[in-house]
Amino acid sequence: MVSPAIALAFLPFIVTLLIRYRHYLVLLYRAVLVVWLRDRLTGTSREQRAFQYVLAHAIPGDPHHILQTFDQWCYHCEHLSCVGPDKGRIVERVLLERAPLRVLELGTYCGYGTVLLAQGLPPGARLYTIEGDPRHAAVAEKVIRLAGFSEETVSTGTGTKPSFAWETGEEMGDRGGAAQVELIVGPSEEVIPHLREKHGLVNANFVFMDHWKRSYLRDLRLLESHQLLAEGATILADNVLFPGAPHFLQYAKTCGKYHCKVHRASLEYFRAIPDGIAELRYTGTH
Repeated sequence: MVSPAIALAFLPFIVTLLIRYRHYLVLLYRAVLVVWLRDRLTGTSREQRAFQYVLAHAIPGDPHHILQTFDQWCYHCEHLSCVGPDKGRIVERVLLERAPLRVLELGTYCGYGTVLLAQGLPPGARLYTIEGDPRHAAVAEKVIRLAGFSEETVSTGTGTKPSFAWETGEEMGDRGGAAQVELIVGPSEEVIPHLREKHGLVNANFVFMDHWKRSYLRDLRLLESHQLLAEGATILADNVLFPGAPHFLQYAKTCGKYHCKVHRASLEYFRAIPDGIAELRYTGTH
């Protein structure tokens, strides 16, 4: 048994740790403990609860307001691992600079990033978004529809890849073409090798990664090996500092195929926790 004197000696050290890492403890509490408890009390998932909140409070067909409503939920109710408003502005800025026509998103989750990307795409662009968890994909599909997507102008293919067309209150025919979104359900490592033959993606000139961080490097190399990156393609990868993707960053900086920089920011909905988005520019050289 530890004596009181020894316990008192360690007390300042423990207090210092609690103060220094208090924001991480709050994250653990909100993102894990609260969610675990509410899942069991309500019988629904955090993602479903978030969608019900958005459904009740957001303006249908207004993507900006839908994202704002998600943000309100995440700040005041429960934490979701969405890109969030601060890093979202980085994504919007890079997207505006590049104006890509063929976009690939890895990690649809609840559809937050999909709506963020889709509202910034030029007419005629196409967004392919991949989600490995069917439960999350079911929520994302509802969010995409709520934001103003329609199936009417796109062939639906199989049941594993619902497709949507972006609308903003005007008829599609009056806009001269519109950005389209295809939601593909399946593990990224299984979907990526078949993107060209099954989904018609010749190559992507913009990729947004926001799925499992340990999968970033594997999926980047899959995109390379299947020649799915257009020359000059931009790759944005979220959460490369926290929880972090060190092997991905090391590869991007040393392989000679990319110009790489990291946009410093904070973790979504936790301004005191440092994070960042990596921006890679594919040169195609070895």
